[in-house]
Amino acid sequence: MTDLDLRLVRYFTVVASHLHFGRAAAELRVAQPSLSRQISRLEAEVGARLLDRTRQGTRLTEAGEVFLPHAQALLRASEQAVAVARAAAQPTRITIGYTAGRIVTPAVRDLRHRHPDADVRTLHLEWSEPRAALLDRRVDAVVTRLPLRTGGLRVTILYDEPKTLLVPIGHRLAGKESVTLDDIEGEPIPRFPDPEFDAYWRIDPRPGGRPAPGGPPVETIEDKLEHIAAGQAVAIVPAALYAAGIRPDLTTVPLRGVEPGQVVVASRAEDRGRLVAAFHTSARTHLHA
Repeated sequence: MTDLDLRLVRYFTVVASHLHFGRAAAELRVAQPSLSRQISRLEAEVGARLLDRTRQGTRLTEAGEVFLPHAQALLRASEQAVAVARAAAQPTRITIGYTAGRIVTPAVRDLRHRHPDADVRTLHLEWSEPRAALLDRRVDAVVTRLPLRTGGLRVTILYDEPKTLLVPIGHRLAGKESVTLDDIEGEPIPRFPDPEFDAYWRIDPRPGGRPAPGGPPVETIEDKLEHIAAGQAVAIVPAALYAAGIRPDLTTVPLRGVEPGQVVVASRAEDRGRLVAAFHTSARTHLHA
Protein backbone atom coordinates (compact mmCIF):
# COMPACT_ATOMS: atom_id res chain seq x y z
CA MET A 1 0.00 0.00 0.00
CA THR A 2 1.29 3.49 -0.89
CA ASP A 3 0.99 6.19 1.76
CA LEU A 4 0.75 9.55 0.04
CA ASP A 5 1.62 12.76 1.83
CA LEU A 6 -1.41 14.99 1.21
CA ARG A 7 0.74 18.11 1.56
CA LEU A 8 2.82 16.94 -1.40
CA VAL A 9 -0.33 16.09 -3.35
CA ARG A 10 -1.56 19.65 -2.82
CA TYR A 11 1.80 21.05 -3.99
CA PHE A 12 1.45 19.02 -7.17
CA THR A 13 -2.09 20.27 -7.91
CA VAL A 14 -0.98 23.89 -7.48
CA VAL A 15 1.99 23.41 -9.84
CA ALA A 16 -0.33 21.67 -12.30
CA SER A 17 -2.76 24.60 -12.20
CA HIS A 18 -0.01 27.13 -13.01
CA LEU A 19 2.36 24.92 -15.05
CA HIS A 20 5.03 27.18 -13.60
CA PHE A 21 7.12 26.40 -10.52
CA GLY A 22 7.79 30.06 -9.72
CA ARG A 23 4.12 31.10 -9.62
CA ALA A 24 3.18 27.94 -7.75
CA ALA A 25 5.90 28.57 -5.16
CA ALA A 26 4.61 32.11 -4.68
CA GLU A 27 1.04 30.89 -4.10
CA LEU A 28 2.23 28.21 -1.69
CA ARG A 29 4.63 30.62 0.01
CA VAL A 30 7.56 28.25 -0.23
CA ALA A 31 10.96 28.65 -1.88
CA GLN A 32 11.10 27.39 -5.47
CA PRO A 33 14.01 24.96 -4.84
CA SER A 34 12.10 23.51 -1.87
CA LEU A 35 8.98 23.07 -4.03
CA SER A 36 11.02 21.22 -6.64
CA ARG A 37 12.32 18.86 -3.97
CA GLN A 38 8.81 18.22 -2.63
CA ILE A 39 7.52 17.34 -6.11
CA SER A 40 10.44 14.95 -6.51
CA ARG A 41 9.48 13.31 -3.21
CA LEU A 42 5.90 12.88 -4.43
CA GLU A 43 7.08 11.35 -7.71
CA ALA A 44 9.17 8.91 -5.70
CA GLU A 45 6.12 7.98 -3.60
CA VAL A 46 3.95 7.55 -6.70
CA GLY A 47 6.67 5.74 -8.63
CA ALA A 48 6.26 7.82 -11.79
CA ARG A 49 7.40 11.16 -13.18
CA LEU A 50 4.48 13.59 -13.03
CA LEU A 51 5.96 16.84 -14.39
CA ASP A 52 8.50 17.69 -17.06
CA ARG A 53 10.45 20.97 -16.90
CA THR A 54 11.78 22.17 -20.29
CA ARG A 55 12.96 25.41 -21.80
CA GLN A 56 9.44 25.95 -23.03
CA GLY A 57 8.02 25.60 -19.50
CA THR A 58 6.48 22.97 -17.28
CA ARG A 59 4.06 20.35 -18.53
CA LEU A 60 2.29 17.32 -17.18
CA THR A 61 3.56 13.93 -18.24
CA GLU A 62 1.07 11.25 -19.28
CA ALA A 63 1.26 9.90 -15.74
CA GLY A 64 0.69 13.41 -14.40
CA GLU A 65 -2.39 13.86 -16.60
CA VAL A 66 -3.86 10.64 -15.21
CA PHE A 67 -2.86 11.40 -11.62
CA LEU A 68 -4.20 14.98 -11.48
CA PRO A 69 -8.00 14.34 -11.28
CA HIS A 70 -7.44 11.63 -8.68
CA ALA A 71 -5.21 13.96 -6.68
CA GLN A 72 -7.88 16.67 -6.75
CA ALA A 73 -10.55 14.17 -5.66
CA LEU A 74 -8.28 12.94 -2.87
CA LEU A 75 -7.86 16.47 -1.52
CA ARG A 76 -11.62 17.14 -1.70
CA ALA A 77 -12.32 13.89 0.15
CA SER A 78 -9.82 14.75 2.87
CA GLU A 79 -11.37 18.21 3.34
CA GLN A 80 -14.84 16.69 3.55
CA ALA A 81 -13.68 14.07 6.07
CA VAL A 82 -12.21 16.78 8.30
CA ALA A 83 -15.37 18.91 8.04
CA VAL A 84 -17.65 16.00 8.92
CA ALA A 85 -15.46 14.97 11.86
CA ARG A 86 -15.35 18.52 13.23
CA ALA A 87 -19.12 18.86 12.91
CA ALA A 88 -19.59 15.59 14.79
CA ALA A 89 -17.14 16.50 17.54
CA GLN A 90 -18.23 20.08 18.18
CA PRO A 91 -21.72 20.65 19.65
CA THR A 92 -23.63 23.15 17.57
CA ARG A 93 -27.38 22.77 17.11
CA ILE A 94 -29.89 19.94 17.32
CA THR A 95 -33.67 19.98 16.87
CA ILE A 96 -35.70 17.31 18.67
CA GLY A 97 -39.11 16.44 17.25
CA TYR A 98 -41.95 14.85 19.21
CA THR A 99 -45.52 13.78 18.47
CA ALA A 100 -48.73 14.01 20.49
CA GLY A 101 -48.54 12.75 24.05
CA ARG A 102 -44.77 12.33 24.04
CA ILE A 103 -43.01 14.26 26.81
CA VAL A 104 -39.35 14.73 25.87
CA THR A 105 -38.48 17.30 28.55
CA PRO A 106 -36.36 15.00 30.79
CA ALA A 107 -34.15 13.89 27.86
CA VAL A 108 -33.86 17.42 26.46
CA ARG A 109 -32.97 18.78 29.90
CA ASP A 110 -30.27 16.11 30.28
CA LEU A 111 -28.84 16.88 26.83
CA ARG A 112 -28.65 20.60 27.60
CA HIS A 113 -26.97 19.85 30.92
CA ARG A 114 -24.32 17.63 29.32
CA HIS A 115 -23.76 19.97 26.35
CA PRO A 116 -24.28 23.51 27.70
CA ASP A 117 -22.73 25.10 24.59
CA ALA A 118 -25.19 23.38 22.24
CA ASP A 119 -28.34 25.01 20.86
CA VAL A 120 -31.00 22.38 21.66
CA ARG A 121 -34.43 23.06 20.15
CA THR A 122 -37.74 21.16 20.14
CA LEU A 123 -40.49 20.96 17.53
CA HIS A 124 -43.96 19.39 17.77
CA LEU A 125 -44.86 17.20 14.79
CA GLU A 126 -48.17 15.80 13.57
CA TRP A 127 -48.62 12.02 13.67
CA SER A 128 -47.73 11.66 9.96
CA GLU A 129 -44.64 13.91 9.92
CA PRO A 130 -41.72 12.20 11.76
CA ARG A 131 -40.10 10.41 8.82
CA ALA A 132 -40.45 13.34 6.40
CA ALA A 133 -39.25 15.80 9.05
CA LEU A 134 -36.10 13.73 9.58
CA LEU A 135 -35.33 13.27 5.90
CA ASP A 136 -35.84 16.95 5.02
CA ARG A 137 -33.78 17.91 8.11
CA ARG A 138 -36.44 19.90 9.94
CA VAL A 139 -35.50 17.76 12.95
CA ASP A 140 -32.40 15.72 13.79
CA ALA A 141 -34.08 13.22 16.10
CA VAL A 142 -37.70 12.46 16.93
CA VAL A 143 -39.55 10.68 19.71
CA THR A 144 -42.69 9.08 18.35
CA ARG A 145 -44.68 5.85 18.17
CA LEU A 146 -44.54 2.97 15.77
CA PRO A 147 -45.50 2.35 13.03
CA LEU A 148 -42.72 4.24 11.28
CA ARG A 149 -41.07 3.35 7.97
CA THR A 150 -37.50 2.78 9.09
CA GLY A 151 -35.57 2.73 5.78
CA GLY A 152 -32.68 5.20 6.03
CA LEU A 153 -33.34 5.74 9.74
CA ARG A 154 -31.70 4.66 12.98
CA VAL A 155 -34.51 3.61 15.34
CA THR A 156 -34.19 2.72 19.03
CA ILE A 157 -37.16 1.28 20.94
CA LEU A 158 -37.59 3.08 24.26
CA TYR A 159 -40.51 1.27 25.89
CA ASP A 160 -43.83 -0.52 25.37
CA GLU A 161 -47.09 1.38 25.71
CA PRO A 162 -50.46 -0.31 26.33
CA LYS A 163 -53.32 0.26 23.93
CA THR A 164 -56.75 1.30 25.12
CA LEU A 165 -60.20 1.81 23.64
CA LEU A 166 -61.53 5.37 23.28
CA VAL A 167 -65.31 5.68 23.39
CA PRO A 168 -67.94 8.39 24.02
CA ILE A 169 -69.14 8.75 27.60
CA GLY A 170 -72.55 7.18 26.84
CA HIS A 171 -71.16 4.19 24.93
CA ARG A 172 -72.30 0.70 25.97
CA LEU A 173 -68.70 -0.23 26.87
CA ALA A 174 -67.92 2.92 28.88
CA GLY A 175 -67.11 2.06 32.49
CA LYS A 176 -66.17 -1.55 31.76
CA GLU A 177 -63.17 -2.95 33.65
CA SER A 178 -61.70 -3.98 30.29
CA VAL A 179 -62.68 -5.07 26.78
CA THR A 180 -61.30 -7.29 24.00
CA LEU A 181 -61.36 -7.11 20.22
CA ASP A 182 -64.39 -9.44 20.28
CA ASP A 183 -66.31 -6.78 22.21
CA ILE A 184 -65.83 -4.25 19.37
CA GLU A 185 -66.27 -6.70 16.49
CA GLY A 186 -68.89 -4.55 14.81
CA GLU A 187 -67.76 -1.12 15.95
CA PRO A 188 -66.62 1.28 13.19
CA ILE A 189 -63.10 2.69 13.62
CA PRO A 190 -61.95 5.90 11.89
CA ARG A 191 -59.70 5.33 8.86
CA PHE A 192 -56.51 7.29 8.20
CA PRO A 193 -55.06 7.86 4.70
CA ASP A 194 -51.70 6.21 5.48
CA PRO A 195 -52.26 2.45 4.89
CA GLU A 196 -49.63 1.26 7.38
CA PHE A 197 -50.78 3.62 10.14
CA ASP A 198 -54.41 2.76 9.41
CA ALA A 199 -53.88 -1.02 9.54
CA TYR A 200 -51.78 -0.78 12.72
CA TRP A 201 -54.27 1.22 14.78
CA ARG A 202 -57.36 -0.60 13.50
CA ILE A 203 -55.58 -3.97 14.04
CA ASP A 204 -56.41 -5.01 10.49
CA PRO A 205 -56.59 -7.88 9.86
CA ARG A 206 -57.89 -9.17 13.14
CA PRO A 207 -56.74 -12.49 14.65
CA GLY A 208 -57.77 -15.31 12.33
CA GLY A 209 -57.44 -13.06 9.28
CA ARG A 210 -60.84 -11.41 9.41
CA PRO A 211 -60.87 -7.76 8.32
CA ALA A 212 -61.37 -4.99 10.87
CA PRO A 213 -64.59 -2.99 10.57
CA GLY A 214 -64.43 0.14 8.45
CA GLY A 215 -65.19 3.62 9.69
CA PRO A 216 -65.37 7.29 8.74
CA PRO A 217 -62.30 8.61 6.86
CA VAL A 218 -60.26 11.17 8.81
CA GLU A 219 -56.97 13.02 8.30
CA THR A 220 -56.39 14.56 11.73
CA ILE A 221 -56.61 13.43 15.35
CA GLU A 222 -59.16 16.18 15.98
CA ASP A 223 -61.47 14.81 13.25
CA LYS A 224 -61.18 11.35 14.78
CA LEU A 225 -62.15 12.65 18.22
CA GLU A 226 -65.16 14.45 16.79
CA HIS A 227 -66.48 11.28 15.15
CA ILE A 228 -66.04 9.32 18.38
CA ALA A 229 -67.72 11.98 20.50
CA ALA A 230 -70.64 12.01 18.06
CA GLY A 231 -71.12 8.24 18.56
CA GLN A 232 -70.06 7.37 15.00
CA ALA A 233 -66.98 5.35 15.92
CA VAL A 234 -64.62 4.08 18.59
CA ALA A 235 -60.82 3.99 18.35
CA ILE A 236 -57.83 1.98 19.53
CA VAL A 237 -55.36 4.51 20.93
CA PRO A 238 -52.15 4.74 23.00
CA ALA A 239 -53.07 4.58 26.68
CA ALA A 240 -50.74 7.39 27.72
CA LEU A 241 -52.11 9.80 25.15
CA TYR A 242 -55.58 9.84 26.67
CA ALA A 243 -54.79 8.89 30.26
CA ALA A 244 -55.59 12.38 31.54
CA GLY A 245 -58.78 12.71 29.47
CA ILE A 246 -58.42 14.74 26.31
CA ARG A 247 -62.02 15.99 26.36
CA PRO A 248 -64.87 15.53 28.85
CA ASP A 249 -67.23 13.70 26.48
CA LEU A 250 -64.78 10.83 25.88
CA THR A 251 -63.45 8.07 28.10
CA THR A 252 -61.07 5.14 27.79
CA VAL A 253 -61.42 1.43 28.57
CA PRO A 254 -58.40 -0.91 28.97
CA LEU A 255 -58.01 -3.20 25.95
CA ARG A 256 -56.94 -6.78 26.68
CA GLY A 257 -55.38 -9.35 24.36
CA VAL A 258 -53.56 -7.00 21.97
CA GLU A 259 -49.86 -6.33 21.57
CA PRO A 260 -48.70 -3.08 23.17
CA GLY A 261 -47.49 -0.18 21.06
CA GLN A 262 -43.87 0.95 21.10
CA VAL A 263 -42.37 4.39 21.64
CA VAL A 264 -39.11 5.00 19.78
CA VAL A 265 -36.40 7.58 19.17
CA ALA A 266 -35.36 7.88 15.52
CA SER A 267 -32.71 9.78 13.60
CA ARG A 268 -31.14 9.67 10.14
CA ALA A 269 -29.07 6.49 9.70
CA GLU A 270 -26.04 8.35 8.34
CA ASP A 271 -26.11 11.01 11.07
CA ARG A 272 -23.62 9.90 13.71
CA GLY A 273 -22.99 13.39 15.07
CA ARG A 274 -22.12 13.82 18.71
CA LEU A 275 -25.38 15.52 19.68
CA VAL A 276 -27.60 12.99 17.93
CA ALA A 277 -25.76 10.10 19.60
CA ALA A 278 -26.01 11.91 22.94
CA PHE A 279 -29.77 12.39 22.55
CA HIS A 280 -30.28 8.67 21.83
CA THR A 281 -28.51 8.02 25.13
CA SER A 282 -30.53 10.66 27.00
CA ALA A 283 -33.79 9.29 25.60
CA ARG A 284 -32.95 5.71 26.63
CA THR A 285 -31.99 6.88 30.11
CA HIS A 286 -34.73 9.39 30.87
CA LEU A 287 -37.82 8.51 28.82
CA HIS A 288 -39.91 5.72 30.30
CA ALA A 289 -43.48 4.47 30.19
